[in-house]
Amino acid sequence: MITDKDKLISKHQQLTQSDGVKVTSHVEREMDDWFVNTLMIENCDVPFKFKRKKQYKSLTGARVNLSYYPATEQVAGMDFEVMNVVRIKRS
Repeated sequence: MITDKDKLISKHQQLTQSDGVKVTSHVEREMDDWFVNTLMIENCDVPFKFKRKKQYKSLTGARVNLSYYPATEQVAGMDFEVMNVVRIKRS
C-alpha cells in the first residue's frame, strides 16, 4: 500500500523524509499574517522552518515526522542552510 509520504517522495526527488526525530527547540514568531515556526532537531545543526496561518502547539521534546527540502537563506549578506518543512506530524 502506497502512503501519502511515499507519493510525495516519488514525485519530488529533492524531498527528504525523517521519521521519529526529537525536537530540542521550537520557536514561533509572527510575520505579517503568518506564524513562522523554527525547529531544532536532536543531532542536527540546521534549523527546520515552516509557516502556518494559525499558532502551533509547542513541539519541544516531542518526536515528529518531517518532510522537507534543503534550502539556503541569506541573512546580512551571509548564506545559511535551512530546511523548508512541507509536512510535519507528531509521531
